[in-house]
Amino acid sequence: MKCPYCGQIQDRVVDSRESKGGEVIRRRRECEHCHRRFTSYEKIETIPYFVIKRNGNRDPFDREKVMTGLLKACEKRPVPITKLEAVADEVERIISGREEREISTEEIGKILMESLRNLDQVAYVRFASVYRRFEDIDSFIEEIRNLIPHKP
Repeated sequence: MKCPYCGQIQDRVVDSRESKGGEVIRRRRECEHCHRRFTSYEKIETIPYFVIKRNGNRDPFDREKVMTGLLKACEKRPVPITKLEAVADEVERIISGREEREISTEEIGKILMESLRNLDQVAYVRFASVYRRFEDIDSFIEEIRNLIPHKP
């Protein structure tokens, strides 16, 4: 580490401490040339994941947007917020487990729809109506029919 006072690169670490909940390490260093002390910070460099939208634009993945969509779909429904947070966590886990750094909104939508189908069918239909861009009542009826289990 280059000394900010004299520019030499020979130093020693005097003290190390975790900061910001363990996400950053703060190090006190002493220059071996001028003996002045300075502080450096170390953190893991993360490469963001990008979402490819329908129009081709790429935006950084934003968990808050996922939560906003889920909250709108579940508005006035008996779905605990902890369940929605678990769904958002699952989406993040799936995305971070991928080798590719990009994912389409279609893939995210499918994951969310599958989760909502199991949580609350009304919320599922609400979400599907936006995600699949329902144009008329027939689209809603068809989606509801797909939810009704086939009886032998």
